[in-house]
Amino acid sequence: MNQWFRDGEPVRDVSIDDRGFQYGDGLFETIAIRRGEPRLWEHHIERLARGCERLRIEVPAEPRLRRWLESALGQSNGITAYCAAKIIVSSGIGQRGYGRPVPGQAETFIGVFQERPVAEKAYRHGVETILCDTRLAVNSVTAGLKTLNRLEQVLARSECVAAATFEGLTLDADKRLVCGTMSNVFIVADNTVITPSLDRCGVEGVMRRHALETLERNGISVDVRDVSVEELWDCDEVFLTNSQFGALPVRRCGNTEWPPGSVTAVVMRSLADSGISECAL
Repeated sequence: MNQWFRDGEPVRDVSIDDRGFQYGDGLFETIAIRRGEPRLWEHHIERLARGCERLRIEVPAEPRLRRWLESALGQSNGITAYCAAKIIVSSGIGQRGYGRPVPGQAETFIGVFQERPVAEKAYRHGVETILCDTRLAVNSVTAGLKTLNRLEQVLARSECVAAATFEGLTLDADKRLVCGTMSNVFIVADNTVITPSLDRCGVEGVMRRHALETLERNGISVDVRDVSVEELWDCDEVFLTNSQFGALPVRRCGNTEWPPGSVTAVVMRSLADSGISECAL
């Protein structure tokens, strides 16, 4: 059962005048909770603060957010061994119309949700994906952020549901590979790990950041740059990262197949050693 809290207290409704509801004027973070502790908390908070600054919304204080999260987890009926917590920060209740005072008054909600681990065979043998028809608009103002406006992801994810696939990969208008509907994507070509630049669109996932930092500490460099769709088809390995499942190999996208490769296995072991337990095989 989903449970929502505002300022640490249970809540069952949101004002219809809230700008998050009216305009998608806000941000969110979905945090993996493992054994009662939020994973990659610092990365989530840094991205949330960066997003609030970009959207000119009052930044909730980190100690207050942590206290509210702990209160929500403490009231969540014993599901915190393996669950997710979603923090939503909107610019609050305002008058009708797009314009608002700057900075916007933050309204913060925290939801707690039961999660089920991805099947072990997916980590061993990979997942199936499709290339989505939905393209991502280039918008440097909100590039990299997890805003409440997720219409492109809703449309692309609906394609995955219709195709009964684990994930869908998305391109921008210039046929550059960007990310998945709920994940970041990495390719491996000639033993080089490559991930698309997110300067124009897409979301800078916290697990993507953690993977980049972990691989750098282990002496594995990652090339962050524009990636054409042709490079996707010609590469040797593909894997996905996400805050909830860690990293997963991709075995198929459409008619193209890749065997789970040795470089992906090294990445997964590195993440497992860094505390992402799902990647331990």
